Amino acid sequence: MSEGPWLVVGLGNPGPRYAGTRHNIGQVVVDHLAGGQAFKAGKHQAAVCQTRLGTGPGGAPGPTVVLAKPTTYMNESGGPVAGLARYFGVDPAQVVVVHDELDIDLGRVRLKRGGGEGGHNGLRSVSQSLGTRDYVRVRCGIGRPPGRQDPADFVLTGFGRREQSEAELIVVDAAEAVELVVSEGLDAAQLRVHSRG
Repeated sequence: MSEGPWLVVGLGNPGPRYAGTRHNIGQVVVDHLAGGQAFKAGKHQAAVCQTRLGTGPGGAPGPTVVLAKPTTYMNESGGPVAGLARYFGVDPAQVVVVHDELDIDLGRVRLKRGGGEGGHNGLRSVSQSLGTRDYVRVRCGIGRPPGRQDPADFVLTGFGRREQSEAELIVVDAAEAVELVVSEGLDAAQLRVHSRG
């Protein structure tokens, strides 16, 4: 595996109004990965924290990782991601985007590289700005909306009381998935994460 740097981006919307919503689960995962380290605002419309994740050969610290939370709205996430990738010299293949996923059951995490955006405006913006879809996605399942609720409204709701334990589990599992991707590679990470059901 490359020593890095890797760029790990948590998608979401800015401001307290959106902080606890399903759409912002990616930013919660990135906060978890930071382990209390402070994020600093930069010129690329993102809050950034540099750290190391996982464990390298012989128990050495894992690769260098730039954790980022765009300060733009979700549908404009691509500019900050592409700007940070250029600034830190990160190849798109070592960009990891953590995001909410309607088509995965609540509490499940799935990993993939490339593919379509599935109607996710944040991913569409990232793909357009990077000029490629060939980046890693850590997909945090939030499930489908109940009844006939509009998915666009559903993703902007918070997790219900009965869903809190599942939501907390997503954060822990997704953070572990990111660590596995950067330290062991996508294939090994998929084997571990997807075997959990």
